[in-house]
This record gives sequence, structure tokens and C-alpha cells, in this order.
Amino acid sequence: MSEDLGSTQPNIKVTKPSRGKRFLFNALGVIVLLAIAIFSGFRSGIGTRQSYQSSVMSEQLSEQFTFALVDIQFGRYENAKQRLEWIIQHDPSFPDAQQQLTNVLVLMNQPTPTPTPSLTPTPDFSGAEEAYARAQQLITAQDWPGAIGALDEMRKLDLTYNTSLVDGMYYFALRNYGVNLINSGNLEGGIYQVTLAERFGTIDRDANGLREGARIYLIGASFWELDWAQAVFYFDQVYRGWAGLWDGTMYATTRYQYASMRYGDELLAKGDYCGAYTQYTNAQGVGALDSAAQKGFNEATEACYPATATPEPLIPTETPTTGGPPPADTPTETPTETPTPSP
Repeated sequence: MSEDLGSTQPNIKVTKPSRGKRFLFNALGVIVLLAIAIFSGFRSGIGTRQSYQSSVMSEQLSEQFTFALVDIQFGRYENAKQRLEWIIQHDPSFPDAQQQLTNVLVLMNQPTPTPTPSLTPTPDFSGAEEAYARAQQLITAQDWPGAIGALDEMRKLDLTYNTSLVDGMYYFALRNYGVNLINSGNLEGGIYQVTLAERFGTIDRDANGLREGARIYLIGASFWELDWAQAVFYFDQVYRGWAGLWDGTMYATTRYQYASMRYGDELLAKGDYCGAYTQYTNAQGVGALDSAAQKGFNEATEACYPATATPEPLIPTETPTTGGPPPADTPTETPTETPTPSP
């Protein structure tokens, strides 16, 4: 009996993954990659925000430490204690904060000697009161240096006399003195006085803006005759925001115009005619150009905007019309008689 060996072999079907499954796997891979990218961006954003917050906190800590030192100097130990405790709470390793807090606590807890009543002199506040009244009069008269001197004298006599009112008077006198100095051309002195006023309160927008303009002016002046491009960059800002600023020698408008002309000369020498044209034009917006700049302006204008040749007009030619007589100069054909041949 013969056996059919072919019938005993199992039927094995090799299945290939369908296109749908491949697409699904690819889509899952893309989703995973997107998720990783989003997570990385999220982590990066968190890191940036944390870095910014750390920078802001560091600035606040430094500011509060400065205020604490001022409080200690003027005997406001409770205020200094609160500031230093806040600093240590947010940054226990802040330099010198713990040491200053210890000093404040020692000063606050120093025992006050109780002398015998017979030996206790009657307190004499007349000196402090007189200095205080004189400071008020000088502030009313807008004599800011005199008012500041009177306040300094009063603080030497009595650190605790009308503390909050005296702080406000210091702020008012220093702020206005600084603004007057800046407007009169003493930029460095004005910046210094406004910065001193900042110890006693937040500087208002006008005074702070004027101080910023003075700082930019001084930066621009540091590049004078050394780097005209930088001088133009900084004095352009001062000219647009604080055109009336000056340093006792030149106003910001004059500085901007002169720096623009000289920078234009530099660009012209380098062959940058259009750049030179722009600088000369900016300078012309302030006032007339000097002779060197005017000459350079003419050269830059001719090179940057060359004149184009004007095309000559076309001369129309006459076209004879049909049916009319020919022109006078047009030759006409004269018919000739054809001889008849003889028979």
C-alpha cells in the first residue's frame, strides 16, 4: 500500500505585515519622538524660568542687604533685623548677612544704663530741632545742598529725631539736587545724588529716566574721537530721548550731528557711499553740514544715486497718404512715346 507523503506535510502560510501595521508603528515612533521633544522643551523652559527667578531673587537680596546696612548706620535696628532675617530665610549663605544680624542683635540687647536721677541731665534737643527747622526752610527755598547739609548735621546730633520724616526729606532733597545737577551739565554728580536718594525710596520715572539718559551720554562721550560708530549709536539714543542733555560743553543734539558727520567721512573713505550718505542725511536733520561733510555728502550722493541718461525723443517720419498728390521732391515718371515700326 502506497502512502501519499505529500498529504502529510502541513500547510504553512507566511504572512507579511500589512501596510496598515507598518504605518501604525511609524506613527507611534513619531509620537514618541514628539513627546520626547516636547518634554525636553518643557524642561528647558523650566530651567530658563528658574534661572530668571534666581537672578531676580539675587538682586532683591542685594538690595535688601544694602538697605539693612543703611538702617544699622542710622540706628534703625528693628528694620535691619527684619531685612537680615528675610535675607537669611531665602539664602542662608548670603555673604556677611549672619554676621550683621548678630551685630544687630547685640546692639538691640545692650543694657541701657540707668544713672542716678541727680546725675541725669535734661535732654537738650534744641540743636536737632534747629537743624530740622533750618532743613525745612532750605527745602522750601529749593536750596538742596544746604538742606542736605542741615539734615546731616541733625542726624549727627540725634539719629532718632523724626526718623521717617527726615528720611523723606533726605529723599526729596537728594532727588531734586541730582536732577538739577544733570540738567546743569554735571552728569556724574547728578547720577550720584539720585543714586543716594534711592536709598530712601523708589526713584520716580522722570528722575530715573533722566539718570539713564545721563549714563548713556557718558558712555557715548567715552567713544568720542575714538570710535565714531559707537558714538553715533549712543548719542542717537540720547538725541531721541533727552535732546537737551549736555555735559557743560556740548548738547546731545550737537554731539549726534558731529559724530554722524565724522562717521560719514569714515564710511566714505572706505568706499561705503550709501552708508556715508545715510550718516550725512542724519546729520542734516539736525543742522547744516560743515564744509568737509558737505563735500563728502555731494560725493556720496553722486556715487550712491548716479544720474541716469535721459533718452532722446524719437523724430516721427512722414508717411504719404494714398490718393493725394506726391510730395514735391518725389520724382515723377514722364511717359515717352514709343516709335511705330515702319512697314
